[in-house]
Amino acid sequence: MALITKAPRGTADALPGDSCRLAEIEKVASETASTYGFGEIRTPVFEHTELFDRGVGGTTDVVQKEMYTFDDNSGRSLSLRPEGTAGAARAFIEHGLFNEPAPQKFRYGISCFRYEKPQSGRLREFHQFGVESFGSAHFTAETEVIELASRIIGWFGIEAVLRINSIGCRECRGEYRAALKEYFAAHTDSLCDTCKGRLETNPLRILDCKNPECHELAAGAPVILDYLCDDCRAHFEGVKSMLDGLGIKYEVDPMIVRGLDYYTRTVFEFVSPVLGAQGTVCGGGRYDGLVEELGGPPTPACGFGMGLERMLLAAERSGYEFSRPEAPDVFVGYDPSDPAAMTAAARLVSELRDSFFYADFDVCSRSVKAQMKYAGKKGARFTAVIGGRELESGEVSVKNMRTGEQTPVRLDEFCERIFGLISDDLVSSELSDEVAGELAERGIDIRPDGDGKE
Repeated sequence: MALITKAPRGTADALPGDSCRLAEIEKVASETASTYGFGEIRTPVFEHTELFDRGVGGTTDVVQKEMYTFDDNSGRSLSLRPEGTAGAARAFIEHGLFNEPAPQKFRYGISCFRYEKPQSGRLREFHQFGVESFGSAHFTAETEVIELASRIIGWFGIEAVLRINSIGCRECRGEYRAALKEYFAAHTDSLCDTCKGRLETNPLRILDCKNPECHELAAGAPVILDYLCDDCRAHFEGVKSMLDGLGIKYEVDPMIVRGLDYYTRTVFEFVSPVLGAQGTVCGGGRYDGLVEELGGPPTPACGFGMGLERMLLAAERSGYEFSRPEAPDVFVGYDPSDPAAMTAAARLVSELRDSFFYADFDVCSRSVKAQMKYAGKKGARFTAVIGGRELESGEVSVKNMRTGEQTPVRLDEFCERIFGLISDDLVSSELSDEVAGELAERGIDIRPDGDGKE
């Protein structure tokens, strides 16, 4: 029978081998963010389209070309979220969190959708970890989220360069926009059709264009840092000074503007050379006008988004050793011809699961030999097989699949004894021969059956 359909282009199935790695990245990121006081927030996967049109910016590629937009059955225009900040800001306003003590700090792990050309590290459905900090205009708010991102990236051994810039505030950016417009207007013939439109609506977007000719032209454009007002210049100096104090290396890159219109002042990217052209693993900055633009009170804010698929690629290419997929602590086999043995095995597994062991048993009615072969492929730490003899004696032999050692265990003491066997095996399997040898030379025996005395 032929497959009805494959996964849509630009999407990917995360099977257990990959999903556990993605989950590990998100777990590390989430737990690290929680130590900074970021609480979890969950927002809808789709929002009213005007949220992104107003928040992200109607002149951005994201809104103009990449959003998945549709009308619902009532004729309302909805869009799958292309990023996480606009939804978080909408929730902040809708639930009146601006009345709560500042800063209000959120973290989230979400799926996002953009209609882009699929390539390595870039999917049409992708997953993102992000944080948002609402309520502080001080530069330490940015450096806190930058340090958080740096800590997460460093955990996975990823080589990444932090690039920072300031794109100023609304006031000082007006003069810069005029200078950009004048510069690009003199080179209109070299601009792509999209950037010709941007020249009137938002010339800063030309700096972010991926067209080779536009990119080359942008290299000679006026630099935003030369147009910063005194307050924005002092703020950026504060960011750099704090990063220096934290020992976080960075490069000032005046070409960074980020692809979303809500950014003000500080913008930053972490770029990993191991990913090639799609090297940005994390990007963010300050967006002091977003909450007000969406109908809330003036509220300074900052945050970042981190692509989990790109983090996974970068971590793998950097040699990070992910945790192995979970394997059963215990696999309980049984004689498939004996209903009483099958019930006993199911009951033992249920009791083990009550104690939060990863326990498994056969649900395919296979032979004992096939059950044990399956247990081996799953990497079970211990196995046991129940048949009529075991039920009669009330005792079962538990086999350590790593060492082959077998231990008789009473069925009515199974859970308690399994806990001890697993604990002993963890100690003996994690203890390296080198360390064990050094301790033995000193007369210290810490083997599972040793007394730990000199």
